[in-house]
Amino acid sequence: MEHVTDTPTLRAPAERFTGDVHLNMIEVPAEPTRLAAALVRFTPGARTNWHSHALGQVLHITDGVGLVGTRDGKVVRISAGETVKCPAGEEHWHGATDTNLMAHIAMVVGDGNGDGTTWLEPVTDEQYAAAHAATGR
Repeated sequence: MEHVTDTPTLRAPAERFTGDVHLNMIEVPAEPTRLAAALVRFTPGARTNWHSHALGQVLHITDGVGLVGTRDGKVVRISAGETVKCPAGEEHWHGATDTNLMAHIAMVVGDGNGDGTTWLEPVTDEQYAAAHAATGR
């Protein structure tokens, strides 16, 4: 058994996120396990860049209200207690709404060469606004 008593809060890298985002790593992929898990906190308006995961991603929302969007225009509004499963290879983004913070536990299974995430371009303000409109809020 390993008892982890402290996971430092880090500012998420600006080249992968828009806005003020902080994370606490819960697990980093290392053989023989490949789980990567983090508690990620987004301030209002903050969001990830577009990205995909080689083996998919699971997001469990712990606090607040947010959005998850896909390239095909599908958007879901997410709240504490809900879980979203993003399939392998699907380009998507997630973050807080423009008026609420949002926190989630993000989980991925690494591909043997890290966490298997491919980071892409930022979500534009227009795409973010359209996501809000798509949820009727």
